[in-house]
Amino acid sequence: MKLLCTLATLVFSLTAYAPAADSVHDFKMNSIKGKQVDLSKYKGKVLLIVNTASQCGLTPHYEHLQAMHEKYADKGLVVLGFPCNQFGKQEPGSDAEISEFCVDNYGVEFPMFSKIEVNGDNAAELYKYLKKSAPLKDSEKNSIRWNFEKFVVGKDGKVAERFSPRVKPNADELVAAVEEQLAK
Repeated sequence: MKLLCTLATLVFSLTAYAPAADSVHDFKMNSIKGKQVDLSKYKGKVLLIVNTASQCGLTPHYEHLQAMHEKYADKGLVVLGFPCNQFGKQEPGSDAEISEFCVDNYGVEFPMFSKIEVNGDNAAELYKYLKKSAPLKDSEKNSIRWNFEKFVVGKDGKVAERFSPRVKPNADELVAAVEEQLAK
């Protein structure tokens, strides 16, 4: 029993001192089809990471996200969608239902991932990293504010900019941020 407790303490100690993520490329996430995706595969690409929902007033952002994907994919942009049901329970479906909705209604071709939480104790580690890397300036609580908050990530995997859910993917300031990262 003593050996078991010692081993448990050692494992806890090692995980407590695990190196912090240096970039988005340090994470692995599950695709909406259930396959693990090592985000290091996107090294050298600019990422637009968005938490999404199918039953939100901002759901039409999918149309603009798909248009960004079509316009800039050849130049090195990858849009990554992460469904989340934390805001008004506006993403209640299964991964299969979400995938079908996105394809049928918006022709989504960019990578979509399994439903996650973005705030709270069960927030995905990726989102903890994103929030820490691009803290809100106007709020004491550094939380994702709603569906369709956007993070522009440079080719090095570091967060370059964070945009409010109300900023459309085709807004001048977001497009400028993406184009600036693509030019680097």
